[in-house]
Amino acid sequence: MTLMTGGCQCGRVRYAAEIESDDAYLCHCRMCQRATGGVSIAYVNVPAGKLRWESGPDWYRSSAIAHRPFCSGCGTPLGFAFLQDAENVDVTIGSFDDPQRFKPKHHYAVESMHEAWLDTGDLPRTRSEENENVVKRWMDACGKTPD
Repeated sequence: MTLMTGGCQCGRVRYAAEIESDDAYLCHCRMCQRATGGVSIAYVNVPAGKLRWESGPDWYRSSAIAHRPFCSGCGTPLGFAFLQDAENVDVTIGSFDDPQRFKPKHHYAVESMHEAWLDTGDLPRTRSEENENVVKRWMDACGKTPD
């Protein structure tokens, strides 16, 4: 078991989670697509008792059966949990400080999957620091590029 930390983009919401497995999954359901604005969202399932909110998130009821933690300051989606009998919380992979260890093990809600976005290995790739326009904006704004 490994203690891992994470939080939102602005830093207002922070958490610590005891992680037992590297196994993660991609959810393609329409609710997750709408909640995140993405074609899917990557989650790791964490027992509720192994997740500690150090500075609490906001929650919104996203359906008749579930609610979602998020930061009302920056909008970062942080997870998914059932309203009743929630033994686990699905935590967004991207909200972990170091998400590298997680590996996708399955897809969920494949009826809403956007296949064209899954196999993108042959698309051209550009590193952030290669975009001179964006680098200049960061340097002008705060003298450095983000981590």
